[in-house]
Amino acid sequence: MTTMEKTANVPEPRAAQDGGTPLLEVRDLHVEFHTRDGVAKAVNGVNYSVDAGETLAVLGESGSGKSVTAQAIMGILDMPPGKIPQGEILFRGQDMLKMSAEERRKIRGSKIAMIFQDALSSLNPVLSVGYQLGEMYRVHQGLSKKEAKAKAIDLMDRVRIPAAAARVNDYPHQFSGGMRQRIMIAMALALEPDLIIADEPTTALDVTVQAQVMDLLAELQREYNMGLILITHDLGVVADVADKIAVMYAGRIVETAPVRELYKRPAHPYTRGLLDSIPRLDQKGQELYAIKGLPPNLLHIPSGCAFNPRCPKAQDICRTDTPALAPVAEQDGTELAGRGSACHFWKETIHG
Repeated sequence: MTTMEKTANVPEPRAAQDGGTPLLEVRDLHVEFHTRDGVAKAVNGVNYSVDAGETLAVLGESGSGKSVTAQAIMGILDMPPGKIPQGEILFRGQDMLKMSAEERRKIRGSKIAMIFQDALSSLNPVLSVGYQLGEMYRVHQGLSKKEAKAKAIDLMDRVRIPAAAARVNDYPHQFSGGMRQRIMIAMALALEPDLIIADEPTTALDVTVQAQVMDLLAELQREYNMGLILITHDLGVVADVADKIAVMYAGRIVETAPVRELYKRPAHPYTRGLLDSIPRLDQKGQELYAIKGLPPNLLHIPSGCAFNPRCPKAQDICRTDTPALAPVAEQDGTELAGRGSACHFWKETIHG
C-alpha cells in the first residue's frame, strides 16, 4: 500500500469540509535528522489543521514529534542536520516551505508566534524584559525606544503582571516562573498574530499557576480570535481549553477527535493508555497505571504499527502493516465527525 493510498481516508479538516481555507494546514509533513548513527525519522506524514479562534491540542510522550512539527511550521529547525523531504505547511493557503527566508521571517512573529516551554532559557538574561518586549515593535514596526517601552508596559498589563510600569526594567531572573511565562505570552502577543503555537507552556509550574496561565491564554485567544496549537504531554491541561486533539506517537498522528469525544471514548490503545495514566481522585492509594515499555528509537522505528511492542491488543498484522489514519464510526456504520484512528483494532478499542 502506497503512502498516498494510506492517507486517502484521512478525515478532511473542518474548514475544508465547510468550503473554506484553514488558517493553518499541515499536509503529509516529514522531518528527518541525519546523524552519524543514521537517519532519525522524527515526523512521518503528519496532517492537521487549525482555524481562527480554534484550539488544537497536540498530545504525546516526549520524542513523539510534537515540537519538531512546530519548529518546522515556524521555520526554526536546524538544517542541517534537519531536513524536510516532503510535505506542505499552508498558512492561509500559501505553502511556507516554498517561501524565501525573508518571506518566512515576515510571517514569523507578526502572523505566527510561538511560546516556548522554558521561559528562563528563552529570555535573554542580560536584557530587561521591557527591552526584549519592545524589540518586537522596534524591529517590525520601527517604533522609537520610548514608544516601544510604552507598548511593553501595556503588554505586561494585558497579561496581568502587577506593577508593570515599575517592573518593566527588571530582568528575567527577578520574576517567578509563572510571571516569566506571562512575559513569554506577552512577547507572542506583541504583534497580534493570527496563530500562536504554545509548546508545553505550563512545564515546571505548579498546578495553580498552570491553571492561571491556561485561563489567560484562553481569554486572550477569545479576545483576538487567534488560532492556538497547544503542545503538551499532559491531558489534564487541555481538557477545558481545546476544541480538538491530535495524538502523536513516533512521528505520526494516531488519533484525532473533538476533545470531549476523545476523553469519553478513545479509539486508539495508546490514547487509552495515556488517559488511564491520569491520577484520579476515586483511586486513592492505588498504583498508577503506566504504559509498558518505552517510545521507539527514531533511528529504528518498528515495522507495522510503531506502538505494537507496547500495545496490549497487538496481533501479527500490527507488526507488518502500518495502519492508516481512517475515519471512526459508530457500530451502525455512522461516521463520527472529526474522528480518526490509526489502529487495526479501533472498533474493539472504542466499542469494547
